Amino acid sequence: MSATIASPSSGPARDPRVSAALGARRRRAALIVKVACYAATALGLLLLLLILGTLFWNGASAISINVFTDVTRPPGSGGGLLNPIVGSLIQTFIATLVGTPIGLLVGTYLAEYAKNSALGHAVRFVSDILLSAPSILIGLFVYQSMVVPMGGFSGWAGSAALAIIVIPVVVRTTEDMLRLLPDTLREAVIGLGAPKWKMVTLVCWRAAASGILTGVLLAIARVAGETAPLLFTSLGNLNWSLSLSAPMSSLPITIYSYAGSPYPDWIGLAWAGALIITLGVLMLNIVARSLLRGRK
Repeated sequence: MSATIASPSSGPARDPRVSAALGARRRRAALIVKVACYAATALGLLLLLLILGTLFWNGASAISINVFTDVTRPPGSGGGLLNPIVGSLIQTFIATLVGTPIGLLVGTYLAEYAKNSALGHAVRFVSDILLSAPSILIGLFVYQSMVVPMGGFSGWAGSAALAIIVIPVVVRTTEDMLRLLPDTLREAVIGLGAPKWKMVTLVCWRAAASGILTGVLLAIARVAGETAPLLFTSLGNLNWSLSLSAPMSSLPITIYSYAGSPYPDWIGLAWAGALIITLGVLMLNIVARSLLRGRK
């Protein structure tokens, strides 16, 4: 008599019918998930196309040369969006000029000097909170800290609110880009006798330049359409004014005011302003993604 000894590693034989049923159930589940993913994607694309289609349909018909060459005027007098466009450019430029160096230095500190320190974890935690904080809270903070002490709304307060929004975006991008650099690059520079500050500024920043620039462009794209913080800081101005010590016009505030008005010409200008902001943000995102793709 011969005995068959089963291998310890082999499990009990499975009924082919059970295996077939299990495989069929898994295929059905996979098909359901796949169909749900496709349906959700189609719904999202449909909503996006409807929004963009409505924007382009109403905005393109209101775009004219006067929109870019004439200032805002009373209802029925024509007018354009020159002063809101210039005001938005000025405030966004100042916010980027102030927020970018701060965000760059903080992100460098987190990536190069405080990787596992308690202070680094605290700074990173605060930056993440600031990144996800509602912009209206930032506007209220600047209102209490700048507008009330200064005795009025101003372009400086609006620029400060936008700069606070810029900082955490640049911090996160800078830290992530610097962390992607291999440690062997740093070790090679230190091995040549270079101090750490030279290693950071001359090697790491150059190697991560495209990624950091991408973060700056994304920050500009985000603050370009912010309305809530400007309501509490620069407020808006229907007259031509380049003074940063007085209320300053901005495109988001003008769109907010004109879109809710009963005047058809103002509503048309609101659609035109919304289209201008959308195209500007779209171009910035395309440039940012192109730079990031080149970096990869």
